[in-house]
Amino acid sequence: MAIGHQRPGRFPPNFTRGAATAQEGAGRSWCHGGAPRSRAGARPVPGDAVLGRRGCGAGAPPGPVQPARTGGSAALPRRRPARYPVRRAGGQGAGGGARSGPLRAEPCLRRRYMAQGADVSGLFPEMVKASAAADVVQKKLVSWYLRAQAPRQPQLALLAVNTLRKDCAHPSPAVRGLALRSMCGLRMPGIQEYLQQPLLSGLRDKASYVRRAAVLGCAKMVKLQGDCEVDGALVNELYSLLRDQDPIVVVNCLRALEEILKKEGGVVINKPIAHHLLNRMPDLDQWGQSEVLTFLLRYKPRSEEELFDILNLLDGFLKSSSPSVVMAATKLFLVLAREYPHVQADVLVRVKGPLLSACTSESRELCFTALCHVRQILGSLPGHFSSHYKKFFCSYSEPHYIKCQKMEVLCELVNDENVQQVLEELRGYCTDVSAELAQGAIFAIGNIARTYTEQCVGILSELLGLQQEHITSAVVQVFRDLVWLCPQCTDAVCQALPGCEDIIQDSEGKQALIWLLGTHGDKVPNAPYVLEDFVENMKSEMFPAVKMELLTALLRLFLSRPAECQDMLGRLLYFCIEEEMDMAVRDRGLFYYRLLQSGVEEVKRVLCSPKSDPSLGLLEDQSKQPVNTWASEFNTLAPVYGRERWALITAHQPAEPSSTCSSSTDSRSRDTESLVSEGNKEVLKVHPDTGSLTLTPDIYLTAEQFEKTWLSLDVSCRLSLPWSGSVHPDTIQTALHVVHIQTIAMSRAGLQPWKAYLSAQDEAGCLFLTELLLEAVGSEMQVSVKQSEARPEALQAFVAALRTVMGAVAGLGP
Repeated sequence: MAIGHQRPGRFPPNFTRGAATAQEGAGRSWCHGGAPRSRAGARPVPGDAVLGRRGCGAGAPPGPVQPARTGGSAALPRRRPARYPVRRAGGQGAGGGARSGPLRAEPCLRRRYMAQGADVSGLFPEMVKASAAADVVQKKLVSWYLRAQAPRQPQLALLAVNTLRKDCAHPSPAVRGLALRSMCGLRMPGIQEYLQQPLLSGLRDKASYVRRAAVLGCAKMVKLQGDCEVDGALVNELYSLLRDQDPIVVVNCLRALEEILKKEGGVVINKPIAHHLLNRMPDLDQWGQSEVLTFLLRYKPRSEEELFDILNLLDGFLKSSSPSVVMAATKLFLVLAREYPHVQADVLVRVKGPLLSACTSESRELCFTALCHVRQILGSLPGHFSSHYKKFFCSYSEPHYIKCQKMEVLCELVNDENVQQVLEELRGYCTDVSAELAQGAIFAIGNIARTYTEQCVGILSELLGLQQEHITSAVVQVFRDLVWLCPQCTDAVCQALPGCEDIIQDSEGKQALIWLLGTHGDKVPNAPYVLEDFVENMKSEMFPAVKMELLTALLRLFLSRPAECQDMLGRLLYFCIEEEMDMAVRDRGLFYYRLLQSGVEEVKRVLCSPKSDPSLGLLEDQSKQPVNTWASEFNTLAPVYGRERWALITAHQPAEPSSTCSSSTDSRSRDTESLVSEGNKEVLKVHPDTGSLTLTPDIYLTAEQFEKTWLSLDVSCRLSLPWSGSVHPDTIQTALHVVHIQTIAMSRAGLQPWKAYLSAQDEAGCLFLTELLLEAVGSEMQVSVKQSEARPEALQAFVAALRTVMGAVAGLGP
């Protein structure tokens, strides 16, 4: 196959063979009316076998199926004889198993490498020799060891490259594929020049397993090259492999091209490629189908006829047994039919069954995600799942977060036919052992009460008879919101309030009760005496918000019942002005005292605002949203996190570190003397705009060593970083640890001034000691950096990396 010189990112090679035509369709036919219809003469999609293997290229090629043994002992498996001799206690040392012969490599690796925390770096030369063994199982174990140890000993790892290149020409496809995977997993400088020829040969290999490994290896090789220019011949070769007979190779090519052409916008999906992928859909497994459906979102049909032909081809995937395929196909339908709302509505009706099945799945993650998408659909189609409301009843074994989502869905599905059943179900949740879940059920009843007020108020009033603190507090908070939005229930609420003051202990409940007594105290006979109890306990009250609410409520009640409130109001004002330590409460008391001096009429003008406003309920109700507003977010994490939160998360995703193109390994083998103890030298590459820097992880510098070194050095760099809000030490420490900057000491959250001392070391042994200082909240953070060696380029790179990390942490703050 001839490889052109087309540059990556441009129009891919033309796909003319096997492309779908405008008249192709299978199964149900989508017409302009939106409903699927059967069409005579529709040509079926070629292929009917669905593969069961996952298209990751990691498994071995399929082998012959062994026939089942028959007879009386068929249920008992036959034990294989020991392949290698068992090592007895008191045998050889750490490397004895490997040095005694290649066959000793497997048990040695099982005992040494598989054990956590064991140092097996001394076995590297023996493992390089063992890689030449003929046994495939031993080759796998050796390849795992080499990939893990190669970054630490790159020069010795080069000795294994020749053996791996020879294995790339082995007669067995399993050995050839394993050799390609092993070579691509050696993360060390200079490996790219050894990978190019074996990968190109692997792309043209007769075995599909080898081609799978070679395609994924191309993506790994390009990632190792960093910012180097992508080879156009390699991209053209991968585009040509989209016509490969093996469906897993096709999907792997799409993922590899997406990774290689990331900077140019990813893989290009034109009409020939789109039609070719649509024809290959039946041959793919579930993983491959969901991947291809995601890539097809980039293609826009050129005509209405082509659009409906594509919808006909995709119709069968809405009935797939895989939830991921159904969701991907639904999103593709919604995006392609953005100009046909009737088609979108019909698709959402057809996907109702798979979504309901996912909502009752044993997988909690799948169930929660499906519930989030149900709520998203209900925003455009209210009552879409009303006939299946019982599917959203909670089970006792479900976790709290799923129960909360189901209660939110139930609130949106209530209608005249099911309101009694839904309220009875929510009423049962109000007595749950979890106080948080019980309060959530009470708040859900409060949301329904805006439409069905009388029934909900009766249920809430009965719950007050349980005399449970968390239940009473939640009910009173719901009553406060109801009398504001539904004034017709004020009398019933006021009759249920007496006795609640002895049960409520939390701040929110107290504020709600005091507001009700102050605003509607003329309808509660004992309202002044209840507020008097709060005045008597003013000194022991812990919440300033309760004190300020009491001031306002008592002054309001004084206007309607002055004789009963005059004495206690004077005592309350005196305490707030003369004895209260909280300045906000004291200022509120002074304001009301001076307001009373200006006359009662002025007090009424300021405080006598409307007691209810039903129009606010209309503002809180969400209007019906078109499907196109969220179609592009369907089958993503946006419904799970919420649109605003997901946008914030994606905006602060850090860039992935990449390796440099340089093949120099001098700095890796340089011996330096350092205050930092010698340990794991696995490195992280940090590439700020000003240069490159390699920091070593897991360094250990004691506080005494840090102080001694800090006092002996001069400040090399001072800078100020913008900072807003409070400091979260745990977040800062975690972010710095990711880039291998260690924390020596750090102040607690809330202290002023706030300080932190950091240390880091590059591969050349140069220390970077840093002091962070924040004088006050809202000011800039002062940074002082000291360097053990005068290296301006390294210092500039370290400062840029530190600036990037601190900027990301500051952006995550509230």
